[in-house]
Amino acid sequence: MDITMLGTGNAMVTECYNTCFVLRDGDKHLLVDGGGGNTLLAQLKHVGFDWMDMREIFVTHKHVDHIMGVVWMIRMICQHMKQGQYEGEATIYGHEEVIRILKEMAEMLYPKKQTCYIGDRLHLVVVEDGEERTIMGHKTTFFDIQSTKAKQFGFCMDMGNGEKFTCCGDEPYNECEKKYAENSKWLLHEAFCLFDQADRFHPYEKHHSTAKDASELAEQLGVQNLILYHTEDKNIARRKELYTEEGKKYFHGNLFVPEDLERIEL
Repeated sequence: MDITMLGTGNAMVTECYNTCFVLRDGDKHLLVDGGGGNTLLAQLKHVGFDWMDMREIFVTHKHVDHIMGVVWMIRMICQHMKQGQYEGEATIYGHEEVIRILKEMAEMLYPKKQTCYIGDRLHLVVVEDGEERTIMGHKTTFFDIQSTKAKQFGFCMDMGNGEKFTCCGDEPYNECEKKYAENSKWLLHEAFCLFDQADRFHPYEKHHSTAKDASELAEQLGVQNLILYHTEDKNIARRKELYTEEGKKYFHGNLFVPEDLERIEL
């Protein structure tokens, strides 16, 4: 398995794309979120992915920097189905609010000749807190992160041999996530900024965390590999260096601060 970060930035970035990524296992793919627009399609192209291979998509929550790229995926899928250029089916997962918004937006924005494929070959599937699904052949459990802002789900994927890949969404860890995050082989966690720059970026007022916070958490949870994302972009030229330097003071596993389009073997 590997992960390709299509975007690594928070909602307001201009020097990188909003956080979204692709998990791949062989010829199977899971697209997680879509960023804020059709730049998603360019990012997929830049890393050599065919957007048509994104047959399973998971949307964590309704914020525009996560959901709008998926609205474009719906257009691409339905339009190409209508043109006879898209074979088979596709599935988008999300909690009830996300799925309702995607369906309503599609119906408002796109013609009936395209949206007629929703519910037929393009499946919009509601998942519940604690629900298990088989994604890319792996048991995957979706969970409510108990967000203080918009309702948001993360997920925990069984990689085999008892190893876990856990995505905590784009807000700080909540104790309700412990059974999923603890002892994960891979943990994805947001890091809005450096702790040393918290007075500049005010992460706690925005209900976000710092590289220090996420790294301390991963150490406490017994995580082997930590990926930090959903960051500010004012430090973009030295972000990898600075965030790694801060995080390594508190986390003794493998720490990754990926750039957009970077691929990591899992």
